[in-house]
Amino acid sequence: MNKEEILSFLPYSRPFLFVDRLLDIDENAVSGTYTFSEKLDFYKGHFKDYPVTPGVILTECMAQIGLVCLGIFLLNKEGELKQKPKLAMTSAEVEYLQPVYPGETVKVISRKKYFRFNKLRCEVVMYNEKDEKVCTGNLAGMILRKNS
Repeated sequence: MNKEEILSFLPYSRPFLFVDRLLDIDENAVSGTYTFSEKLDFYKGHFKDYPVTPGVILTECMAQIGLVCLGIFLLNKEGELKQKPKLAMTSAEVEYLQPVYPGETVKVISRKKYFRFNKLRCEVVMYNEKDEKVCTGNLAGMILRKNS
C-alpha cells in the first residue's frame, strides 16, 4: 500500500482531516505534515485577537498521522484491511511546548512502541517549520478489525 492509498483509507474529511502528506512509513514509524490554514474556523475564537491552534487539535493531528496512518499500514501488512477501519483513541499524554499559529506547517514523527491485541501505542513528536519541538507525547488507540 502506498502513501496515497493510506490517506484514502483515513476515516476523516475536511474540515477534520489533519494530514496533508505522508513523508515516510514502515512497520515501526511514520512521518507526515499538515498546514494549519488561517481559514480554519476554530481560529475565530481561540484566542480573541491572538489566534493559536488548540491543544486538542494538535493532539488530533498527532493521532491522525502517528496512530491512524501507521495503524492502516500495519493492518494492510497483515492482510486484514478490506475497508476503512474503525478507530478509537484510548489514551493520550501530551506535553505542549510551543504554540502553533495560523498558517504554520507542522511535521509529525511517530515511533511504534507496540502493536498487539488490536492496540497500537506510539511515541509521537510534532515539530514546527524551524524544526523545534511543539509537543511530544504517548498516544494509544484501538484499531477495530472486521470481526471485532
